[in-house]
Amino acid sequence: MNDETRDKAPAPARTSGEPAPRSARAEIDAFLQRARTLAPEKAADARGRLIFGLDATMSRQPTWDTACRLQGEMFREAAAIGGLDIQLVYFRGFGECRASPWVSDGTRLAELMTRIDCRGGHTQIRKVLAHARRETEKARVQALVFVGDAMEEAIDDLAAGAGELGLLGVPAFMFQEGRDPVAEQAFREIARLTRGAYCGFDAGAAHELGELLRAVAVYAAGGLKALSDRSSRRDAGARKLLAQLK
Repeated sequence: MNDETRDKAPAPARTSGEPAPRSARAEIDAFLQRARTLAPEKAADARGRLIFGLDATMSRQPTWDTACRLQGEMFREAAAIGGLDIQLVYFRGFGECRASPWVSDGTRLAELMTRIDCRGGHTQIRKVLAHARRETEKARVQALVFVGDAMEEAIDDLAAGAGELGLLGVPAFMFQEGRDPVAEQAFREIARLTRGAYCGFDAGAAHELGELLRAVAVYAAGGLKALSDRSSRRDAGARKLLAQLK
């Protein structure tokens, strides 16, 4: 993916007060409630396409190994059920934003994750949104999943990019690590404008996040039938998602 012109707008000021207490269980329930209205649209014989966006800036270094494991499980889950092509997009450093080829081998993407190291730099979420828009203009993308912990861009620019995705029918599943109130405001707005969903998580909710990531991958690839099959095998994440989708 070609890097776009670096955003010149100043970053919004971070608030000094602590964000309101947040229940991980309540956030997950709200996420699933929103997901129940989203049906992956694709022809019966077509493969689903999912873009997985990652913030690889230095602030994520302390939990990067855990994130790699969870996201790797999501890729392998998608590969196991078939019918889903995934593209990894990540940003880090000074204006670096890269995209992998579209692949159906989840193990290959998981291995790619292990070779990415975090580097200092500002967020480039706008580039991820713009890339998702360009990709779905070429061929339908069922969903954008993004995992990050910060937002250092002009929120109006992100809103414009999210609005364009929303018009194209690409929901953004926004996962926020930590409790940054500026990031939360932006992630919620992106989810709202794309008719997607937002979920916050902390280190203690890593297991549930992994379940949800796997369930989203199954759903994007095979819809309710695939999710039902996983639920019947006592997959906790699939059961949680299926309960809201029915």
